[in-house]
Amino acid sequence: MILRVFLCSLILLFTFVTAISCFQTNHKHARSSRTRSDDRLTRSWVRSEAIRSISTQLYFFDKVFEESGPLGKGITVGKVQVAVLSNDRSSNSIFSLLEKSARNAGSSNSQVLSQLANEVCLALLRKSEDWTAACSESKWFSQKDAGGAESLFNEWANREATKFEKEYIPGPDSEEKAGGPTTAVISLVIEIQGDSTKFEGAGFSLSGTKEVLSSIASDVMVERGDCLNAVEVFWTPSERDEVLTKQDIILDFPELIDL
Repeated sequence: MILRVFLCSLILLFTFVTAISCFQTNHKHARSSRTRSDDRLTRSWVRSEAIRSISTQLYFFDKVFEESGPLGKGITVGKVQVAVLSNDRSSNSIFSLLEKSARNAGSSNSQVLSQLANEVCLALLRKSEDWTAACSESKWFSQKDAGGAESLFNEWANREATKFEKEYIPGPDSEEKAGGPTTAVISLVIEIQGDSTKFEGAGFSLSGTKEVLSSIASDVMVERGDCLNAVEVFWTPSERDEVLTKQDIILDFPELIDL
């Protein structure tokens, strides 16, 4: 502990001195007619850069002293969303695959939840030719901040849940009339132990989106699902006669990136 405090103190001192030196070097030829307002803006920029550098260094040392598990260090909360074009609502459609997985996951057991996340990722990967857009994001937490990770997971899950008027999964014998072709948006919110699961890159390319889904599908099964802390799966439209328009997607999922 003493060593950590000493190292952090050295980093703070070194970073501050470096920022001041850079400022002096970059501005030694500045005009003498510069206003006081310019001086204040420049000093604010130097302070912000110094603080940003210090935060990065402290984040690095947090990971250095973090204990490592099967999937790396700490806890990662991630979200991935994929828009899929579905021409029908048959038994081979993405809707049927999602409904089946959700009905089988009526438990909080870690193995059941990991199986749910795995099946949804695999179902999406099998429909990669029908992808139209995707996106992803994540945030890492230290094990000491497990409460922060859970809070962010709940925040992201609640944000997605509020986009739906009701949570609805048609039964296997439902007589609802199937709607026409539509785009479905599937969202996975995951809290998983470690820092090795790949979340960044979905939406920028097909290959990047596949890597994200493949990484999640694989890692949620590690240690028989014990590394998966929580998962929520959302998709829209859920009612079989509903059609999601392009305008609906723009309004509810502006973060999606066209593929």
